Amino acid sequence: MAVRKSAVKAGPGPRRTENPAKADGAVRVLRQFRLVFNAVKTHFQQVEKRAGLGGAQVWALSVVRDHPGLGVNDLARALDVRQPTASNLVKALAEQDFIEVRKSERDGRAVMLHLRPGGARVLRRAPGPFTGVLPEALAALDPETLERLEQDLAVLIQVLGADERGASIPLSQM
Repeated sequence: MAVRKSAVKAGPGPRRTENPAKADGAVRVLRQFRLVFNAVKTHFQQVEKRAGLGGAQVWALSVVRDHPGLGVNDLARALDVRQPTASNLVKALAEQDFIEVRKSERDGRAVMLHLRPGGARVLRRAPGPFTGVLPEALAALDPETLERLEQDLAVLIQVLGADERGASIPLSQM
């Protein structure tokens, strides 16, 4: 029994596009994403190598240094992460004696975070920027470029069907 070619499904592989110019554009943009991701990855590798901690932990230390006495919720807002993520960072940093967690005198349920000498030593070893190279680069863009980028990435995110919860995961933890 002969199998018709039209009945045989092609295996996984790149989708063919009818417009070669569109495919060339997609390849160029993919290469740009690779450059961005590799710059971010290289920075976080340098941070970890020199400081001995991940990028999110170093960033958290720098926020605690710059805002002594802030709480976990304030830290979460500063890092643009969910509160449980910030709590996990605080727990790990406190266990390594890089930060001190003090109970608030006004509200015994609240805590205040303070940098310890070991945390200060980590920050002296860590290469900047503590927030990461991508947030620094985005902040350096002019408002019009940033707005276009935001709109275009929103379209890409929609096409990807990306889970919005991923927006609160620090890049250094990906």
